[in-house]
Amino acid sequence: MTRVPEKWLSFFRWFGTAWAFSLLMALVVLGLVVDRELSTSSYQARFFAHLASKASYALGEGPSPSIRFPRSGPYDDRLGYTELPAFLGKLTGRGFEITQQARLSEGMVRLVDAGYFAPYPEKTQSGLSIFDCHNDSLFQERYPQRVYKSFDDIAPVLVQSLLFIENRELLDPDNPKRNPAVEWDRLANAVLNNALTTITGNGRSPGGSTLATQIEKYRHSSEGRTSSAREKLQQMVSASLRAYQQGEDTRAARRQIVLSYINTMPLSAKAGFGEVHGLGDGLWVWYGREFDDVNRLLKDVDENGGDLSEPGQLYRQALSLMIAQRRPSHYFETSETELEQLTDSHLRVLGGAGVIPPALRDAALRASLNRRADKVPAEVASFVAQKAANTVRTHLAGLLGGSRLYDLDRLDLGVASTLDAPVQRAVTRVLRELRDPASAKAAGLQGKQLLDRGDPAKVVYSFTLYERGRDVNYLRVQTDNFDQPLNINEGTKLDLGSTAKLRTLVTYLDIMARLHQRLAMLDSTQLRALEVDKKDILTRWAVDYFLTAKDKRLAPMLEAALERRYSASTGEGFFTGGGLHYFENFKPEDNGKVMSVRDGLRNSVNLVFIRLMRDIVHHYMFLTPGSSARLLQDVDDPRRAVYLARFADQEGQVFMRRFLVKYRRKTAQEAEDLLVGGVRPTPSRLAAIFRTIAPDASMDQFIAFVKRHRTPAIDPADDRLIKLYQQFAPGQMSLADRGYVAGVHPLELWLVGYLRGHPGASQSQVMQDSHAERQAVYSWLFSSRRKQAQDKRILGLLEGEGFVEIHRQWALTGYPFDTLVPSYATAIGASADRPAALAELMGILVNDGLRKPAMRIQSLHFAAATPYESVLQYKPGSPERVLAPEVAQAVRGALRLVVENGTAQRVKRAFVRADGSIMPVGGKTGTGDQRFDVYGGGGRLITSRVVNRSATFVFNVDERFFGTIIAYVPGAQAAAYDFTSGLPVQLLKVLAPKLMPLMSAAADDDVSPGACVH
Repeated sequence: MTRVPEKWLSFFRWFGTAWAFSLLMALVVLGLVVDRELSTSSYQARFFAHLASKASYALGEGPSPSIRFPRSGPYDDRLGYTELPAFLGKLTGRGFEITQQARLSEGMVRLVDAGYFAPYPEKTQSGLSIFDCHNDSLFQERYPQRVYKSFDDIAPVLVQSLLFIENRELLDPDNPKRNPAVEWDRLANAVLNNALTTITGNGRSPGGSTLATQIEKYRHSSEGRTSSAREKLQQMVSASLRAYQQGEDTRAARRQIVLSYINTMPLSAKAGFGEVHGLGDGLWVWYGREFDDVNRLLKDVDENGGDLSEPGQLYRQALSLMIAQRRPSHYFETSETELEQLTDSHLRVLGGAGVIPPALRDAALRASLNRRADKVPAEVASFVAQKAANTVRTHLAGLLGGSRLYDLDRLDLGVASTLDAPVQRAVTRVLRELRDPASAKAAGLQGKQLLDRGDPAKVVYSFTLYERGRDVNYLRVQTDNFDQPLNINEGTKLDLGSTAKLRTLVTYLDIMARLHQRLAMLDSTQLRALEVDKKDILTRWAVDYFLTAKDKRLAPMLEAALERRYSASTGEGFFTGGGLHYFENFKPEDNGKVMSVRDGLRNSVNLVFIRLMRDIVHHYMFLTPGSSARLLQDVDDPRRAVYLARFADQEGQVFMRRFLVKYRRKTAQEAEDLLVGGVRPTPSRLAAIFRTIAPDASMDQFIAFVKRHRTPAIDPADDRLIKLYQQFAPGQMSLADRGYVAGVHPLELWLVGYLRGHPGASQSQVMQDSHAERQAVYSWLFSSRRKQAQDKRILGLLEGEGFVEIHRQWALTGYPFDTLVPSYATAIGASADRPAALAELMGILVNDGLRKPAMRIQSLHFAAATPYESVLQYKPGSPERVLAPEVAQAVRGALRLVVENGTAQRVKRAFVRADGSIMPVGGKTGTGDQRFDVYGGGGRLITSRVVNRSATFVFNVDERFFGTIIAYVPGAQAAAYDFTSGLPVQLLKVLAPKLMPLMSAAADDDVSPGACVH
């Protein structure tokens, strides 16, 4: 074996010693570096400050190609950031355009794409803000509601207590670069305990989160929880980036962390309030403490002497919230005892550590939490004062896909509306004051056909005003004095009386415009060759007009059409709506007069418009040669059978629905008793009833049925019963004949029997299974010997078809409901309407026949000063032409006469410019007296139940501003009033001075900028 020379051994010994020494020195240096880094965070500060400096964003024009929206997190969900892609998609599909949006830097994009939360100065408070057309606040919500504005506002004892419990080194002033996202000793302890817990399965694992990481967790992690080590790293890195946004010195950022945590820590939810965030809201919601008390009682608690019972209880309550933050739902949904005990233990520790004075500790230990047991009292909010804002909120909720107002109010969103807040407030103030009898009298609202009867306090007034713009109509005022959420303008279906005459007039002149388009180019020979049914009065008149007219332009034709004359006689009966009806005029002195359509509108004469509506319906029924109405003349026309089958089906469904209401939820015995109780129980009637409702029942069951219902009693052995049982068997007699004998509608008989075998059957199931019976009941109609009866029923169906065409035209001009009542009474209000829909019709007229969208919202500003910032502007499409300009102009001229010398003269000189000139007004009045009347034989009125009373004026001012004003009394109390449409007309006169600041400042041209100019 070769020996190693001594010199080599010496070298190896020297090298080993040097290597070990170097390694030791390296470890010492590394330890010193780590220790210094743990204390000062110098390297972290440099690293994270550099990354944060590269993460920026700025608002740019148009949609952003680089924007990134958060995926999930309570804060991002509440403020609407996670829903922004969906919101923007809905809005851009409904006329809005993204005009500005945040551009993210490459550094910000890399961080977000790597899974970290975007570093930016997050908002402590946010919520929905609505501004009027002057950019003044109309509505504002802020959540949390009670917050500290600055760190220095927080009572020091609260800061010291929070840091002792959660993050003791956070505000260490000796290390300006400290990373607030990590406390290494707490983190190491938490990791060690977690490892032991994993191995042993025992023990409780304390958290290692700092306030900074807790904020990231409850704001941005899914459900506000940490579910993995990866999420914890995500929170720590994100918190570090946020802390170093302003550079390496984090002292200001750490104070901001304390402020943010105290203002936003989640504290469960409470009925009557919703989610609770922050110490201020927590003290109010859970303990009923006013936020101002916090500063007053705790700010200088060290210097306060004397009785500390109240500061002690308040401190105890505040401390309990800091403790409960870790498991708020658990502590606030269970008994108060556990939180009381936990608070006591913390008080002793805090007192022993010198964090709080002993006197405060003792006072807090003697106190109790006294958690609020009842629902949080809602702030008293006037629905009247918020009508305008609620109009915008409700509209916005619809735009965003039906969001709840609770969620809507918490969005980080600013809304620029078209409403004029000063005018809105002035009008609202007047409407509210008119509930006082003295104010109503001073406003001239008392008098005949005004408020000479009834309590003024119970009258609901509603007012809507739009301004015509180039491409849209701007909503300027919408308010009422109804102190409930319901919007009378848009949320009701009301009998608005003679305002329906305006729609009828528009339909009439629109027909004339279409006839002009069809006939104006024909020569005399062609005109005389036209086949026109004798009942199509309007086409016949148009043909005759063109045979003699020298000026064939549309405008002169419409003027001539307005001069067509109708009788106002009340003596004629009208077969319409399935029966014979007589109508009355409002003023008896109009009875028997013959007047023009123009004068009929000016004086609101009912019979003129009943007859005009008849002509309109007949025009659509007999419009073209070979139309459906021709089958009335030919008994062999095969289409007659089709119409009769339709009539039988429709008529049968009407009766079936009526009988379903009568017998629904009745047992078989109850239904039988109800049915038989309505007839005189002769043996033959009882037999007809029983053999229909129980066709398979035995003879013994029939005898038992007769014994139950026959008075005087019949002998069960009577041979007549056997004969009747056999005679009225379903196979021996038709359903119609059995109904005739029983004195009961045959479909009612059938339904009672059907429900015995199908209890709980739905209406659709009943209709489906009764089809054959409905046809069979009316089979007599199909006999050619019944032509007169057939014609009457066919005419009713054809009338319904005419009203389908009328409805189509009404819908084009804003009528809001799916059907019209197929009766001439629709011309005087039978089909009801909505004030907002009438305003839309007036908007079409002042815009020369163009239907323009109504604008309530000009722009939406989401997430201002964040990486998600998005600004949208409303960009409506092109207006839709629904009426010829000449039609709109002719109607406006007729409406001007209603104010000049008709039913709305009160408002003739109400709008006066500064130079003394009068702004012209046009409009249509209407009075609705809705009631249910029950008549007996010979037309005798048996009962009359009042449903509501309304009076409406749809108007335009200077052919630029337009809207509706309505007076309304709901329910049976309406019987105490007899006001007419003179009431809203007088009210508009009262409101005119309040509206003039808006109207007189409007631009002279036809371009309204959306923003108010006064």
